[in-house]
Amino acid sequence: MGQCTVSNWDGFWARAEASGSDASWSKKRIIHILSPFLLNHPKVLDAGCGSGFFSKFFCDQGLVTSSLDYSPVALALTARCTNNRSQTIRADLLAPSSPGLVPNTFDMIFSDGLFEHFSPDEQDIMMKNLVALLAVDGLLVTFVPNRWSPWQVVRPLFMPGIKEDPFDYPGLLDLYARNGITVILSGGINTIPFRWSPDTLLGRRFGMLLFAVGKRAL
Repeated sequence: MGQCTVSNWDGFWARAEASGSDASWSKKRIIHILSPFLLNHPKVLDAGCGSGFFSKFFCDQGLVTSSLDYSPVALALTARCTNNRSQTIRADLLAPSSPGLVPNTFDMIFSDGLFEHFSPDEQDIMMKNLVALLAVDGLLVTFVPNRWSPWQVVRPLFMPGIKEDPFDYPGLLDLYARNGITVILSGGINTIPFRWSPDTLLGRRFGMLLFAVGKRAL
């Protein structure tokens, strides 16, 4: 499972539940990016669902939601957070058999804070497994931490025991390109954690998170 053990993640998500589930500015900005795509993509997979925050958001929008994670604690949190409205799926996205554990294809596959915990080779395996679950016209939406964000200085204090290798903007685009995904929207968010943030100008360089929205290349 990449750079982190299941026990690391179980402990992290248990602490996350204790700290509450209010929407941070970064989560609000993720929702702002997601919202225009929801109407035409009613069946969604939250890949690496974690605490279940975004699974709950998708359920609240009336979407048919499935939540995938390898951590039993994360899946239990998601089930509680969504009042069991989301179908929870325990699967290892590095396993060749993982697409067979998921009974559907999806109009949108979303991940926030997933790929940075794995090596480039592992990222490609995971990406191929996710693409196998994507409907013909489906969207793949990925948020990852930005290597050049000031957040990286303090991140270890908030995520003890969780290792990651953040992306830069070209690296995220390359992950999509080498796996046959055409990017239709990309950028960076949360340059500063306030209501106003110069994300359009500085997000790709200094934003806390980078994102890409794409679909299968024709």
